[in-house]
Amino acid sequence: MRHLVRGFGLAACLCVSWSAAAQMQCQNVVVGSPEDQLMLAYNGAENAQDQIAALDKYAQAHADSPFMPCVNSYYTTAYLKLNNPDKAIEFGEKDLAAKTVDLNLLVTLMRAYVSSGKATDAAFNAIALVPVEITVEGNPPRPSTLSDADWQKSQQELAEQLKEQRAYAEYAFFQLLPRVTEPAKRVQYLDAFMQAYPDTTNTGHVNFQYFLAYQASNDAAKAAEYGEKAIAADPNNVATLNGVADDYVSRQSNLDKASDYAKKVLDLAPKMQKAEGLTDEQFKANQNAQLGLAHYTLGYVELLKGQKTHKVAPAIQELKTSCELLANNPPLQARALFYLGVAYEVSAPANHKGAADAFGRSAGIASPWQSQAQEYLAKVRAAEHH
Repeated sequence: MRHLVRGFGLAACLCVSWSAAAQMQCQNVVVGSPEDQLMLAYNGAENAQDQIAALDKYAQAHADSPFMPCVNSYYTTAYLKLNNPDKAIEFGEKDLAAKTVDLNLLVTLMRAYVSSGKATDAAFNAIALVPVEITVEGNPPRPSTLSDADWQKSQQELAEQLKEQRAYAEYAFFQLLPRVTEPAKRVQYLDAFMQAYPDTTNTGHVNFQYFLAYQASNDAAKAAEYGEKAIAADPNNVATLNGVADDYVSRQSNLDKASDYAKKVLDLAPKMQKAEGLTDEQFKANQNAQLGLAHYTLGYVELLKGQKTHKVAPAIQELKTSCELLANNPPLQARALFYLGVAYEVSAPANHKGAADAFGRSAGIASPWQSQAQEYLAKVRAAEHH
């Protein structure tokens, strides 16, 4: 982990030493030179395919030119225009590997990574480089001919542009991180992100991602630590409240907190606002899923509390409601149905018919609960005949 972070830092330092000069080199070329002819052809091209043809011609004739980092950057942009993120990444990573990057290249590369879904070391390396590069490029020298008003305006425009580029870098991080399957690797990337973005406004989301990573690695203590941090940073986040509550009941720990968080979800979820881009149907399905998960948590807690006394009517009611709300989420519905079956069997007297129906429905859904539901269903049916 420390080695990865040191690598990011070294790359950032090398990048800083190159970027300002590189931008000037890419923008200021000698009139009539091969580079000038390339830029005329590139900027005058009618489409990205023609731009690539101009770059190909130059690269074939000047493969050893100091201008090649600029060429690779232009390739990256052109291929992204063609919706070919893999080729964009191929050329962008040549500059990344050579530590010859600037902010525009980094952002273009991140767009390609997000488009392709490639959550690689290089992708997270690029994201970690952005804040340092913003510091460098955010302080350009003032041209002597620029008036105070024009200088102030240019500085304001630059600040807004840098703000947008940083926001996209953080967006790219959270888009790519869920694609990382190894929990330890996720933690590694999160550590590097927090070192690069210590002032991030997305602290709640960062802590929730830590929570998910430690949950996946079955580190209950760390999962609880970061789950509570995530809730403290964003106390009205329905998904976070549900996620932490569900983890607690799965481990049969902190049940009072789990209940409190679930009850808060039941209060907040009906007030959820539809996110941009979601259809009404998608929004309703998500809202129902959040409500269903909260009812499951409450039902499971009631089941644990009442199983010894066989007073599980509250658990049955909560779990029945959960099953209805989770109709569009089969794995979660299968789990709720399974424990609904358990609740019917725990009740006094046991409700074999209700249990058989719940176990049967759970067994009919492809999920981690399927085989266990089939086993319990067989036992219930045997009990019905005695």
